[in-house]
Amino acid sequence: MRRFSLWLRDKPIVADSVLAALMFALEIIGANQAANTVVYLQIGVLLPLPLVLRRVYPTAMAFVLLGLSFVTSVVGYLTHDDADHLALIGLGIMLYTVVAYVGRREGLLFALGLVIDTVLSHVAIDKPQGRDVLVTVMVYALCWAIAEFVGARRAYDAEVAARLAVADYDIARSAHEAVAAERTRIARELHDVVAHSVSVIIVQADGARYALRNDPDVAEQALNTIAGTGREALRELRRTVALLRTEHAPGQLPQHGTAGIANMVEMMRGTGLAVELELTGELDAIAPEVSLGVHRIVQESLTNTLRHAGPHPKAWVRVRREPGAVTVEITDSGGVPVRAPQRITGSGLGLVGMRERTAVLGGTLETGRARDGGWRVRARIPVVTQPDDESVSVPDESDGES
Repeated sequence: MRRFSLWLRDKPIVADSVLAALMFALEIIGANQAANTVVYLQIGVLLPLPLVLRRVYPTAMAFVLLGLSFVTSVVGYLTHDDADHLALIGLGIMLYTVVAYVGRREGLLFALGLVIDTVLSHVAIDKPQGRDVLVTVMVYALCWAIAEFVGARRAYDAEVAARLAVADYDIARSAHEAVAAERTRIARELHDVVAHSVSVIIVQADGARYALRNDPDVAEQALNTIAGTGREALRELRRTVALLRTEHAPGQLPQHGTAGIANMVEMMRGTGLAVELELTGELDAIAPEVSLGVHRIVQESLTNTLRHAGPHPKAWVRVRREPGAVTVEITDSGGVPVRAPQRITGSGLGLVGMRERTAVLGGTLETGRARDGGWRVRARIPVVTQPDDESVSVPDESDGES
């Protein structure tokens, strides 16, 4: 039964055609009291027709039926036939339709037409008692009241449907943004782990190839660096994949600290990159996510120096713990890039990844040429010290845009 009612709601012409058929049945019943049955039935066929399209063209059909009511009054006056057309009940239905589906202004215009029609049909022609006029007014008032209730209900349902549509859109958009953010996070982690190690391996492999015949000791050292870098990259990759497979809390992130930075700098020195390291403050007490961010920024910056700073690159790394933040500054000597056969081209995502990582932590990142021609990377990540001397990152919404 519910399915049938929903089906009728989607096909208003079908339901209104049934209503029009009922009105015509009433006309057939009332034909027995008409003085001229043929004329009565001819009008009786026309009166229910506007009801068929009352919800498709509510205003137009309402005034068409009102016009037919005027015609009925004129014909009744000319033929001296005072038989009532029962299908004129449709005037009340039309008043309800106009108010509920169109609006009060159109409803008031139609109600004014009904007043004129009532005066014309009841007073000028039939001259009935005042009780009949009162009953007619009460019927129209009841139709208006029902229309107000139904209209308010329809408006409420429409607002609820609109809010549900907006909520569904927001849920879908949030899910899409969450997937995109997760893909970005995975890409950033994999880039930081793989790109650094692969760059070191390529540089050492090229060096080993050239030194293999002339200086076997240098070639052996390069191969040892390649092996160590590969093992470290494999450990980092396994740890990253393990973290990405679980909904890890910030406390489960790897804590690199000063030892991790020192080890990474020492490995870069083994590749031939001259690095000066300066660590200031309690860097091992900062939150794991900040420690990882600092580590990745230094790692990516030194990798870029190894790639682009020329045949004899040199870099300066300064990491300082300040009262409210950790400042990371990496500068290099610049220089002329190596020749094409040895040059390592990057994907261009290193700076983007550093900027994204810094923004997630609520910090700021500055990159560009230094005054001496070298390249400079400077990041500032806010932290706050807890009473137990543990630090957590405090995102700053004003500085969180990259």
